[in-house]
Amino acid sequence: MTIKEKQKELIEEFAFLEDWEQKYEYIIDLGKELKGLPQEKKVDENLIRGCQSKVWIDAEYKDGKLFFQADSDGILPKGIVSLLVRIYSGHSTQEILDSDFEFISEIGLQEFLSPSRANGLMAMTKQIKFYAVAFQLKK
Repeated sequence: MTIKEKQKELIEEFAFLEDWEQKYEYIIDLGKELKGLPQEKKVDENLIRGCQSKVWIDAEYKDGKLFFQADSDGILPKGIVSLLVRIYSGHSTQEILDSDFEFISEIGLQEFLSPSRANGLMAMTKQIKFYAVAFQLKK
């Protein structure tokens, strides 16, 4: 499944939710399903700056693709980062760099978030792109 297809699937899932209370609950449920990170990966290098809560994203480059793991000490940020892991994990660095984050506005996530949480979300998306650039340079 391509990144665009994953984004479309997520947009369709959110379209079935009637209000923000349901969307909020859905994001929290997604966070509960996130595997999380082992304690040794919860280091400063993986910590996302600009988030209200602590959010860690780690990337592993394997067989030409990036695989992300993430965790947070906050239930809502954990759900949000799980969306990003779901969409971008398992794709090449070029696919990630060529993709956009339009799905975030299409599901209305930015409107729902406080300014500080929206800043945290933007920091997470920048980190995903940063990993793609860094691993592309290592090739």
